[in-house]
Formats: sequence, structure tokens, C-alpha cells
Amino acid sequence: MEKFVAAAWREPAEKFKSLGHPIRLWIAQELLTGPHCVGEFVDATQLDYSTISQHLTVMRQNGIIEAEKRGKEVYYTLVCGCVRIFLQCVAEHQKPKK
Repeated sequence: MEKFVAAAWREPAEKFKSLGHPIRLWIAQELLTGPHCVGEFVDATQLDYSTISQHLTVMRQNGIIEAEKRGKEVYYTLVCGCVRIFLQCVAEHQKPKK
């Protein structure tokens, strides 16, 4: 067994933590279909722009998503390939809704 080195696991742990909120996990799932702007997330959730922006910031700071300004809007794209694989795996193993 390999010796545990905490420093080597900090960055991966931060990536997981950035997906550890239901809204952020949902945002990542939505970004599987392509880029979306803050307004689309606000409309779908009925949350404030500032709340959605804070969640997007956490995800961007941890390398899950990237932002691109297009005119007045900022569009977000999922860039972390392992998150794409993770979300596909989660979807395959979800329990049916009752």
C-alpha cells in the first residue's frame, strides 16, 4: 500500500467538495449538454443571480468549469473530463424515483 500524503490529495478533494452541493451538482449535469449562462440557471432554479454566481465561482476556482464572455452574458462550460465521467456513472446508478 502506498503511503498517504495529504498534500497530494488536497486538489482532488477540492474538486469533489465543489460538487458537494445539490445546486452545483445539478449545474454540472446541465453543462453536459453544452454552455449555459447564469440567467438560464436562475430561470430554472428561481434562485438569485448572486447565489448562482457564487456556486459558479466555486466550480470555476476548482477547475470544474470555465467562463467565456459573449457580449453582455457569461457562458459556462464543463471542462473537467473526470466530472463528465463521474456524472454519467452517477446517472447509471441512481435509484428510481418513487
